[in-house]
Amino acid sequence: MEDGGNSVILLTFLGTFVRSTTPLLLASLGGLYSERSGVVNIALEGIIIFGALAAAVVTQLTEASLGDAAPWLGWLAGMVVGAFVAWIHAIASIKYKANQVISGTAINLLAIGVPGVLLNALYNSSSESKSVDHALPLWGFGDSLRFSPPVYFAFVMVIVTWYVMYKTPFGLRLRATGEHPKAAASMGVNVYTIRYTGVILSGVLAGSAGVFLSIGFLSSFTRNISAGLGFIALAALIFGKWTPLGCLLATLLFGFFRALSVQYGGTDVLPSSLVETLPFIFTIIALAFTGKSQAPKAVGQPYEG
Repeated sequence: MEDGGNSVILLTFLGTFVRSTTPLLLASLGGLYSERSGVVNIALEGIIIFGALAAAVVTQLTEASLGDAAPWLGWLAGMVVGAFVAWIHAIASIKYKANQVISGTAINLLAIGVPGVLLNALYNSSSESKSVDHALPLWGFGDSLRFSPPVYFAFVMVIVTWYVMYKTPFGLRLRATGEHPKAAASMGVNVYTIRYTGVILSGVLAGSAGVFLSIGFLSSFTRNISAGLGFIALAALIFGKWTPLGCLLATLLFGFFRALSVQYGGTDVLPSSLVETLPFIFTIIALAFTGKSQAPKAVGQPYEG
């Protein structure tokens, strides 16, 4: 009986670990596309929030007519809204050459206020949306190891991103624009187009992270749904040295500490206040001991064509 109980605890922790890693991995891979193109994307946090809001609202408003198809439309809406918000960041950063950190911070600030206004208009509540009856389906086995599609999508995207980055002409151009944009331009690469594409792709993936939170894990949108995940994902990107495999390993590590905080935050094993701060403590430690930065040489620098 004791072994059976330990197995249940282990499986429950494993499920929590995977779910904790998923939004971090999606957002971190999104940041990879943006920053490899040369554009800093501090706005990951805000994009996650907007993606989560769009997914929950669209699913709730369409499920009466679409049924089980509604959450898939919600996922699409989350990706589209994430791409749109990222496009705004791209316009400010690439076309108008605004400070990329300030532009991203402005989007994060908008993500604090705008959802409350929309929720109040739709649901007479500034803190949460209505719960959806048709969330994304769960695939897998057992009670603990059943996950919604964004979980599988996140891990598949690691392979896809590695292939795109290192085995395709687009990946070569993306990396070139983040390292030596003028040299890339001299070889016929449209630096502006590549950077726009990289930033918009980051919005699609970070928006999907929000989709997972609102209709792939929970069944509604709530304020502060991201709880700093965008910033932790950005830290994981840096800790992972701007590579797909590095992002995977870093987010697994960060996800492990988040799972610990979820699994043991309300128990007597460790003080709950300490356990809940573990992911953030580890974020600070990881950034402090990352070592020599391997950031793309032109990241954060406006391109003058």
